[in-house]
Amino acid sequence: MRKAPAQAELGRGTLQSSLSANVRATRLRPLECTTMVYTGAMAATKPVRRSVTLTPQIAKQVDSIAKRRRLSDNRVLVDLIEQGIEAQQRKEKALFALAQRFRASKDPEEVKRLGDELGRFVFGE
Repeated sequence: MRKAPAQAELGRGTLQSSLSANVRATRLRPLECTTMVYTGAMAATKPVRRSVTLTPQIAKQVDSIAKRRRLSDNRVLVDLIEQGIEAQQRKEKALFALAQRFRASKDPEEVKRLGDELGRFVFGE
């Protein structure tokens, strides 16, 4: 029976000892080839799966953003939703701050100006 070239060059004991040395080295130190790229808003709990229907125009925009950023459509949608929630929270805080200034103001001119600003804020232009 003929041995394969690798077996002929390496004796059985040499091959086993080099394999066991590699296994031991791997157990002792973590793999150095793994790099954590995204640690931002990773959920500590199990993610919830949702189904969303998009208009063709929005779907094209999502595809375009995903292609430009080299991300998946899902990652782009999650980023956009997170940004939208943050923007909504900032807007809410600004409204409450404006209402607080309106209530605290004693100057009639400032009250009128802040009241007009509050109206635009709530009802739009």
